[in-house]
Amino acid sequence: MTEQTAFLHMQLATLHEGMNEQKYVVVDIRDATSFQANHIPGAIHLSNENFSDFIREADLDAPVVVCCYHGISSQQAAEFLISQDFTEVYSLDGGFTDWQIRFPTDVEVSR
Repeated sequence: MTEQTAFLHMQLATLHEGMNEQKYVVVDIRDATSFQANHIPGAIHLSNENFSDFIREADLDAPVVVCCYHGISSQQAAEFLISQDFTEVYSLDGGFTDWQIRFPTDVEVSR
């Protein structure tokens, strides 16, 4: 597989279709309160506090999808993950805001 030099964009439907296969590692970069209130099922909350641990434990070849509020901040985060030697990184277009509207039954709440 050739090494990716830039992040890619992912549509909501593509991620939704791949969820049953657990094809993607979803990282959510929203603030902790928003993440705890609701997030994409199986998503990992990624923050400055746990970033080093995530990098150390991650499979750099697993496809990673970065989710933020609207799909804007996730682009910078995805670019940064590429610079950290991840080989396949996506920014989720529309972010969690659009996900929640489009797939309201596929939202998880942290307990």
